[in-house]
Amino acid sequence: MAKQSQPFTSIELFTGAGGLALGVAQAGFRHIGLYEWNRDACATLRDNSLRVELMSGWSVHEGDVHEVDFWPLEGGVTLLAAGAPCQPFSLGGKHLGDADDRNLFPEVFRAAREMRPEMVLVENVKGLLRTSFGDYFRYIELQLSYPELMPRPNEVWRDHKARLEKAVQHPPRDTLRYTVKTQLLQAADFGVPQRRERVFITAFREDLGVQWSGLVPTHTENELLRAKYVTGDYWDEHQLPAQKAPERLRRRIGRLSSDGSSLFEKRWRTVWDAIDDMPEPVDYEEHPNIFNHVGQPGARSYPGHTGSPLHEPAKTLKAGGHGVPGGENMLRRDDGSIRYFTVRESARLQTFPDDYRLQGSWGEAMRQLGNAVPVELAHAVASEMRRLVEAARPLEEEGAARVA
Repeated sequence: MAKQSQPFTSIELFTGAGGLALGVAQAGFRHIGLYEWNRDACATLRDNSLRVELMSGWSVHEGDVHEVDFWPLEGGVTLLAAGAPCQPFSLGGKHLGDADDRNLFPEVFRAAREMRPEMVLVENVKGLLRTSFGDYFRYIELQLSYPELMPRPNEVWRDHKARLEKAVQHPPRDTLRYTVKTQLLQAADFGVPQRRERVFITAFREDLGVQWSGLVPTHTENELLRAKYVTGDYWDEHQLPAQKAPERLRRRIGRLSSDGSSLFEKRWRTVWDAIDDMPEPVDYEEHPNIFNHVGQPGARSYPGHTGSPLHEPAKTLKAGGHGVPGGENMLRRDDGSIRYFTVRESARLQTFPDDYRLQGSWGEAMRQLGNAVPVELAHAVASEMRRLVEAARPLEEEGAARVA
């Protein structure tokens, strides 16, 4: 007996800079279409599709997703991925949620309804889980569970939600249904040198019988603390003088000293892990051998915005509603001095490969990165989704598999 060898294909909506798309591709999915409206982001995707081997042949569609007809793709897509615009739910935004005209979740439901993929993956900001959005978030989960149960003309979302709740109690027959789960993930827990919490909604077509139990962290803060303040391996690895543990951590470090090292977890990665081999940037001058490595003057510190310490995971990179936030996206050296991260350094903090080039001005490139999904985090989620579906697909005779 052998497993079916049918390919794992994917469509992605709201692709942006391509972090989610790269992670999904690294997990073994073949993209057959990427949809994005932002001109600079599309330029980034097209440019890299010509140079980055993994992206060869990617089809980038620039335009309004409302105008896309997904019916021709019915039955031909394994995964629908979507980095739905986060501004309506961002803690740094206007907090309009479902009332924001940038709320494009309905287009995700429409794409699922028309394509009927085996699985759906939606990424968004932690703010989506805020109490004030609780009812609407439940509505999102219900709509994704029953994408064919559409809102009626002029029906407000709360009334539609009530009808969907009834469908849960009395499931209709012959209706497309997905098993939906939500998990809040910390990017640093999966090898990303950045503290970045993101919500992942996973949905598997019910006929597959897949049960998503969530991801287990592979990297931990405890192991970083152990490497820095118990064994000293972190400083030795980087050939740096050892630093003393902060007073506030002394008791915790003492417990780690007696507990012993974990056999299953790696340490969190730091800013220094990500950029220690890079030369110091020069303001306004691109490095001749490193894409997007240009110094940008003007960094300033103010209360609550003091930059990312070298020997910790970076603080969350942000896009900013009106350009790059003045106190964010900065590096703070051991002597307390600060500077902006270059676009290339920020790309490393988001785990993009070094041959990936960001298009547009400095502010636009940083906006793309601030909105992106870390590649390694996307890879971890997509890999587990693929593993579960691969295991769930029915067996067929080995001879028949060879003929296919």
